[in-house]
Amino acid sequence: MPGFVDKPEPVRVPGLVHVHTGKVRDLYRTETGDIVLVASDRVSAFDWVLATPIPDKGRILTRLSLWWFDQLADLVPNHLISTDPPPGAPADWAGRVMVCRALSMVPVEAVARGYLTGSGLAEYQRDRTVCGLALPPGLSDGSELPAPIFTPATKAAVGEHDENVSYEEVARQVGPETAARLRQATLALYSRARDIARDRGIILADTKFEFGYAPDAGPDGPLLLADEVLTPDSSRFWSKDEWEPGRPQKSYDKQVIRDWLTSPASGWDRAADTPPPALPEEIVARTQERYADAYRMLTGTAWS
Repeated sequence: MPGFVDKPEPVRVPGLVHVHTGKVRDLYRTETGDIVLVASDRVSAFDWVLATPIPDKGRILTRLSLWWFDQLADLVPNHLISTDPPPGAPADWAGRVMVCRALSMVPVEAVARGYLTGSGLAEYQRDRTVCGLALPPGLSDGSELPAPIFTPATKAAVGEHDENVSYEEVARQVGPETAARLRQATLALYSRARDIARDRGIILADTKFEFGYAPDAGPDGPLLLADEVLTPDSSRFWSKDEWEPGRPQKSYDKQVIRDWLTSPASGWDRAADTPPPALPEEIVARTQERYADAYRMLTGTAWS
């Protein structure tokens, strides 16, 4: 059964209560009720959290999310309070921490797509739709869509797949007003980020956001942007110069790992339901380079 190859034990820090261990992030609650997100170097593929970490990955994800929060703050406020590690936290938490407001999360992965690929491509090839939205004929892997689309999904537990759902199903689950606000916010954020990325040589093919409400405000309060934002873990970043519809695109993410795991070199049988093997040093180094390249191209600052 997919999940953690080797699930880590929570770190014990005075004044913090461990809440959850995710694929990448560990969540803790402070004595005042705030949430501490700690981005690890864990990496997942094919619903497995692998045993081999990617050095500095958690810090790259955190710093890139912070950069994007600044770019998007005028569109949607976010949950960030501080980046200071709590007193007594291990030294390794430096650069990995976001202290955030506790939110009542909307149980929807708010996905925006501007290009056709992944699960959207598979549905399009079958039905000429993506999440029930009709698309024109003649599109292929990597094609730019006529306009960005909102294609929500349900949030899955570790070891399980997110499941695409229709807009109508989201409206049924969270109410039509909240569904409409999710769609509007998601497409506004995507459009802003797409333009920023394109100016820096990166195509933002698709991305997912998470939103919540302040508990004291409820659904009538403003939507707040939560979790990570526009990182290589939550988005597909492609090279603008090498983009060519009709074939897989060069991506700035963990595709290097997926390709190796499905190659004869790994010796892993994905269908056998056995844990994936440890990653070779070369694959680790190439993956780290892809994450660092995405950070450098987007922010204009070399990763260090």
